[in-house]
Amino acid sequence: MGIVQKDAIKTSMLSFIGLVLGYLNKGILFILLFSTAQVGVINLLLNVGLLFAQFANLGTTYSTWRFFPFFRNREKQHYGFLLANSLLVAMGILLFGALLYGLQDIVLDTYREKSALFTTYFYLILPLGVALVYFQLFENYLRGMQQNILPVFLQEVVLRFCTTILLLLYWFKLLYFDEFMWSYILLHFIPTFYLFIFLFRKRELTLRISHIQIPKKFRGIMLSYTGFSYVNALATLLVISMDALMIAKFRGLSETGIYTTMLFLISAVIFPYRAILRVATPLVALQWKERNKSGMQDLYQKSSSIGLLLSLIGFLAIWVVIDEIFVFIPAYATGKWVFFFLMMGRIVDMYFGLNAVIFSTSKKYRIDLFFTLFLILGVYLVNLWLIPIFGMVGAAISTSAAYLLYNIFRGYYIYSAYGLNPYTKRQLYLIANALSVFLFFTLFNTWFTNNFQIQPFLSFVVKEILLFIVLILPIYFWKLEPESVAYFDQIKNKWFKK
Repeated sequence: MGIVQKDAIKTSMLSFIGLVLGYLNKGILFILLFSTAQVGVINLLLNVGLLFAQFANLGTTYSTWRFFPFFRNREKQHYGFLLANSLLVAMGILLFGALLYGLQDIVLDTYREKSALFTTYFYLILPLGVALVYFQLFENYLRGMQQNILPVFLQEVVLRFCTTILLLLYWFKLLYFDEFMWSYILLHFIPTFYLFIFLFRKRELTLRISHIQIPKKFRGIMLSYTGFSYVNALATLLVISMDALMIAKFRGLSETGIYTTMLFLISAVIFPYRAILRVATPLVALQWKERNKSGMQDLYQKSSSIGLLLSLIGFLAIWVVIDEIFVFIPAYATGKWVFFFLMMGRIVDMYFGLNAVIFSTSKKYRIDLFFTLFLILGVYLVNLWLIPIFGMVGAAISTSAAYLLYNIFRGYYIYSAYGLNPYTKRQLYLIANALSVFLFFTLFNTWFTNNFQIQPFLSFVVKEILLFIVLILPIYFWKLEPESVAYFDQIKNKWFKK
């Protein structure tokens, strides 16, 4: 975990800066400046743009994870690997851009009644999707080279800082909403264009077709793997986008805005672990290449323990003060149980975090498609049932339940096929501690509310300090997650030496 820790701490720091900027943007400025319907249309466009990017990449992202270690040869310019994938992405954009144009009447008719504002900005999906798909391609190429810092800096810091500037221009009435929307979409080209220039100047991206020399022995394997991974990842992203699309169809953009804002709140929990996965992904591919199953098992267990720790701490850090949070954003208060149910699914998903990477880089990658199809079908059918009845909370319940079953079945298969599992005994102590803290605060909140009438901000501070005492300190002193405690001690010792 040394390489993972070294890069993960840097990407986590950048992601934390990005998180602060993100909360300034979506947690404060979006809420102050826009209605819930306007927030809904912005977030829905981002979801659909990501979905378009997933269609248009034609599986190139996942072939990079799996096969780039075999093509790394600077003298031969990596056999034109990146140029070949860039041309495939261009084909994907043309194909699905034409399909998007052909289906626009059906889409507009579907959303015109409940989400008319979405139909107004439907035409922005294509440029957004182009920016996103090429950024994903370049980012994953750099990840394959274990250069994680630059893409994170551009996406998490530069893009969000530019968004902050744009929001301030709108606040001072220097932009109308329509102009803001166009500018916001075009901002997404900044990180993509910079990575293109960076890779070109570093001679990682050649523009000569003659440099594409993919060995014949890899072509069939790559085509088969890329095809299955493409469909599998497409289905996974469709699950993420499906909730927002179905809520917009059945309930309108206001609930879509609240739901997607709760997703953003959850991103506070996810961002440190995203850094872990970002660094661990190429290492898993390397373990398969070297047939190092013990190294894979060690990586699997440690990443799962860290994922469990971060998800439990993140959930409790927000849940114990969620009523205080909604005092400041009352229009979003109906999202409380959306957050709760979505987080239940996220805790499970972060615990089994390496499942997807292990499957996608293994010889049994085809099997994962069946699990993913189960996930997407389950979410869709239960959403059809629950969203008309419970609205966005129904979507959160169905998604969380589907992720629970999906991860358990997938984890069991990985154990049966490879003997790999994420479990350690200390994880049970970690869960028991978190459950006891959850029950404690359930009782404490009732007692505290009935006996004290204080300002929400002060209540927020008191509860977070108490949470630190009853949750964080026991984890540290009892070493409930040894890897994280050891890493914290390492950082602490370095600081004290200074």
